Amino acid sequence: MHKPLRIASAVAACAVTGTVLYGTGAATAGQSTANSTHEPYNIGQLSKDIDTYYGTTLDADGVYQASPDSPYADDLARADAAAKKQIDWAARTAHHRHTRPAIVFDIDDTLLLSLDYEKKNNYGYDGDTWADYVDRADRPAVPGSPDLVRYAEKKGVEVFYNSGLSDAQRAAAVENLKKVGADVNLDTDHVFLKDKANPPSYLSHCATPGTWDCTTVEYKAGTRRHIERDLGYDVVANVGDQYSDLQGGWADRTYKLPNPTYFVE
Repeated sequence: MHKPLRIASAVAACAVTGTVLYGTGAATAGQSTANSTHEPYNIGQLSKDIDTYYGTTLDADGVYQASPDSPYADDLARADAAAKKQIDWAARTAHHRHTRPAIVFDIDDTLLLSLDYEKKNNYGYDGDTWADYVDRADRPAVPGSPDLVRYAEKKGVEVFYNSGLSDAQRAAAVENLKKVGADVNLDTDHVFLKDKANPPSYLSHCATPGTWDCTTVEYKAGTRRHIERDLGYDVVANVGDQYSDLQGGWADRTYKLPNPTYFVE
């Protein structure tokens, strides 16, 4: 997964005041700080602020974890509570509205926490080390998110996943999701990953076999469009840690989870 503007985005995210709920097409706030012309935030202080926000601790296995009592966990809990209300509403009204409600989740730092990779790589990114990290399939959960997956399933809201991970990483992603308790609909009909060699026909406006020109927004919105138009579901909620996970429409409500360490356009 390409992850540009990591430290620049962290400058904006470090001033987190709470998780934000957006309506369809409105998830555009907070993206301008990276282009500011004033003196940048001090990187050393920024790193400390990120640790404070996550409540970063090193566990007995040498893995950096987020504290369940951290501001990060509090912001996640508020987003999850709002999403559960939307799930409850969708479940109550589906029969009368003759709809098939669905919820779409991103994976990286929406369900699987990459804090350990971020810390140990100085908030930088390298494609090879990132691929190795994903393939280990041992990332911890983003606090509360697997519970939200199971909650949606219990309420009869169909669960889908829409991730920037490559199709070659499917087995590792599925294994890791199972480990953290997000073991719901992990088949190929519900887990959408990037297949640049053989992209699906519903992305033909920006991708053909061997040629991938889709932006993150085009890919993710195009997949949600497929879930609604082709598969016949109503995407009542879309959950992600990046604005690009949420833009482009094809969701009744979008839920932005906090991520102070990188920004994906």
